[in-house]
Amino acid sequence: MKTLDIIAEILKIEGINYLSAFPTTNMIESAAKIGIKPIICRQERAGVGIADGFSRINNGSPLGVFAMQYGPGAENAYSGIATAYSDSVPMLLLPLGHPTDRDRIFPNFSSIESFATITKYAEQINYPGKVVDTMRRAFANIRMGRPGPVLVEIPTDVGEAEVSAELLKGYSTTPSIISQGNPSDVDKIAKILLGAKNPVIYAGQGVLYSEATSELEELAELSGIAVTTTMAGKSAFSEIHPLSLGSSSGVMNDAVYHYIDTSDVVLGIGTSFTKHGMTTTIPQGKTLLQITNDPRDISKSYDIKNAVIGDCKLVLRQLIDAIKDIQKNNNIEKYNETVKNIEVLKTDWLKKWEHKLDSKEVPMTPYRVINEFMKVTDPSKTIVTHDSGSPRDQIMPFYKSDGPRTYIGWGKSHGLGTGLGLIIGAKLAEPEKFCVNFMGDAAFGMIGLDFETAVRSNIPTLTVVFNNNTMAIEINNMQGSHDIYNTRDLKGDYTGLAKAMDGWAEKVTDPEDIQNAFMRAKSATENGQAALLEFITSEEQDFSNRRAFS
Repeated sequence: MKTLDIIAEILKIEGINYLSAFPTTNMIESAAKIGIKPIICRQERAGVGIADGFSRINNGSPLGVFAMQYGPGAENAYSGIATAYSDSVPMLLLPLGHPTDRDRIFPNFSSIESFATITKYAEQINYPGKVVDTMRRAFANIRMGRPGPVLVEIPTDVGEAEVSAELLKGYSTTPSIISQGNPSDVDKIAKILLGAKNPVIYAGQGVLYSEATSELEELAELSGIAVTTTMAGKSAFSEIHPLSLGSSSGVMNDAVYHYIDTSDVVLGIGTSFTKHGMTTTIPQGKTLLQITNDPRDISKSYDIKNAVIGDCKLVLRQLIDAIKDIQKNNNIEKYNETVKNIEVLKTDWLKKWEHKLDSKEVPMTPYRVINEFMKVTDPSKTIVTHDSGSPRDQIMPFYKSDGPRTYIGWGKSHGLGTGLGLIIGAKLAEPEKFCVNFMGDAAFGMIGLDFETAVRSNIPTLTVVFNNNTMAIEINNMQGSHDIYNTRDLKGDYTGLAKAMDGWAEKVTDPEDIQNAFMRAKSATENGQAALLEFITSEEQDFSNRRAFS
């Protein structure tokens, strides 16, 4: 067997059935001959996104894997890997490397050196007999502690080298090891939380990775505390739940804004509390509590009063038990009061936005499109993601996800076009779900040809393009240059392009046809077609409660 064949067999042992890839790499051949289906993208960044979305929706089991050639292939994958690293996505990267006699000699690109800052762990198989040990370490690093992308570089001569099949007998899967928190630390948080006048729970994607949604709901209902989620944590707590404030990021609804502002205690669960342009600013003077599995998160961006290091699911169970010991019964009065306050705040906020959500203006506002989409889809049977820029800021406060991983929130490293690969990977992971990516015309221009990847690979996703023929989010930043050179203007017939790639596509100009257009597109995906809806929209400039670090 070749070294690449051993790697493919290990992938099979690990339950991996798909390999996202772009030639030239013989990893594709080794995988295909043992039944691992290659998904061949049009460019490497999209291929990384496919593996990323697959891993997020599967929670890393099975894992998303991306393979690429050395040099240009690895170089082109960089921004996609940076996105996965910033969002702590568990995935495996398998770049080829230059032959060992040319390794790390200028100007040859080295994945090991170049990706060191955007991977959790990176190792080169520098001789064939090392393959099993290297792959075992790779999977162990993926499964332990904070998730993240892991890279194994395969020099071309090592990959093609003949090795004994007996090596496989030395491989076995490494289980994930998780731990509870220190009981005394948990007790401190329980007492502070119950003694607070107006606490709020701030839940991140760690809740999703630890499968802790039910524990989070139990804690909220037991204590009567309102819950908001981070952008990456959106869907960790059902936004249909009466204690849900909705998601918080650079934009948020009035309920989130009010509770973050007026809270005296903020309990962060599975969140790093990172100060970033895509995160909510937490005002000074609050008591911050934190549950995380990564000690690097503690007091990184804020002064943390008390913290617990451990797996979210296990620590939440400890916290629930500690609260029961103190409280004895559910706090029904607190629960009812919180539910009522949230309902009033959300109702009043939505009234402020009725003129946008129900607008008959032409070109249509994206808010009307989002509102009509929500009327005709079941969020528990749908997976939605946004793209960068205006679509992200427009959909985040309004869309209500319902169930773990029914929404993919991303953006700490936010390359335009990322959502297209993510939603293709999501559909591979959950083929029964209606998988929809909302993106702008600028984002489609970055990566739109990978719509053909979905068509060719029979992955029936829906791509929604908000086309306003400009970079509207840059109006304030590019006014002078635009006045002289029209620097913000973009052009394109994205419906025609999608049809030319053999996809189902429609252009929608009438706001009264939005619902029917979504229903037609959904039917197309149910018939196995990758679909695209191009909505001709306005240069929308209104956003809900912007407050973030830049």
